[in-house]
Amino acid sequence: MATPILICDDSNMARKQCARSLPDGWPVDVSFAVNGAEGVAAIKEGKAELLLLDLNMPVMDGYEVLEAIRAEDLETMVVVISGDIQPEARARVKQLGAIDFIKKPVDKNKLTSMLLEYGIIDNDSLASNDEIEDKKPERKTLSSEEIIQDLGELIPTGSGSGSDIDIDPQLRDCLQEVSNVAMGQAGDMLAQLLDVFVELPIPNVNLIEASELSMAFRSIEDFDTTTGVCQGFIGSGISGEALLLLNDSCFADMARLLNYSGELDDQAELEVLMDTANILVGAYLKGMSEQLDLHFSRGNPVVLGQHCDISELLDHQNTEWGRTLAIELSYGIEGYAIKCDLLLFFTEDSIPPLAHHASYLLD
Repeated sequence: MATPILICDDSNMARKQCARSLPDGWPVDVSFAVNGAEGVAAIKEGKAELLLLDLNMPVMDGYEVLEAIRAEDLETMVVVISGDIQPEARARVKQLGAIDFIKKPVDKNKLTSMLLEYGIIDNDSLASNDEIEDKKPERKTLSSEEIIQDLGELIPTGSGSGSDIDIDPQLRDCLQEVSNVAMGQAGDMLAQLLDVFVELPIPNVNLIEASELSMAFRSIEDFDTTTGVCQGFIGSGISGEALLLLNDSCFADMARLLNYSGELDDQAELEVLMDTANILVGAYLKGMSEQLDLHFSRGNPVVLGQHCDISELLDHQNTEWGRTLAIELSYGIEGYAIKCDLLLFFTEDSIPPLAHHASYLLD
């Protein structure tokens, strides 16, 4: 009899990766949910003897799902599969009833070993290695013309105002999931350095006109002024800039967490910002490069301004690029009034090679 498995994740790519990572030969009936609310409804319908659960989702996140399962005494075994790899995240899901935690991207061998360890499957239920071959697609070197031809609909098209520009949903979903994993690695580094729990957002991926950056990111502007630093990166035919913004009201708390002493003047604030940027930008680009088989070199960080409105900090982009692929991440720290925004801008010429590397994850 097939085992009902529910995969709950807001990323289509992640759901497919998870389904492909189930043990070979295991008779299963797989269902999908795109957010926690759908997941809870599916559990109540008996579709989840085993629930493979993401944490970072809209509508209802993974923590809320675990709380609902406990509060309503729902029958299911839960394995959390998440890009949030902070030790505190692992501890919290275990306290809420998850039997185990696996980091993204899911490793098929680790998932199989875990299922065997907990007695969810046994060796007799699996196909032999002689019957099944698990091969990865071979990479081949293509010219830029071949890349553009092969990618087809993955490369965004359109011109004019930002409202006329769109990006293929598959590519957006892939880059959002890649960002989710890379963001989790950066958040884990920051959490361990500061001994805090970092609240991770759902990444926002958009293709916009560079001249409209200030308008596009008006949602992250508030009544507080901001200090910003940017750092260019290049590699594998891809180039762009990472911009880190820290609200001025956050500096006192960040300085204490980083064990800064003395007067918190403008120079000390810049040191705090530089230290934070080195952690978040470096870890994010490392996480992205590992997933997409890229290599990035970073330039020296440049201070864009102190105690400014965000529109002033973004104005420097307007004369440099036309369209840009923008990824927005907004970190918070639990228990502190700290908000740190990381914006990554990829040049329009970078989109075809990005899509080319992403296509291997979409296979």
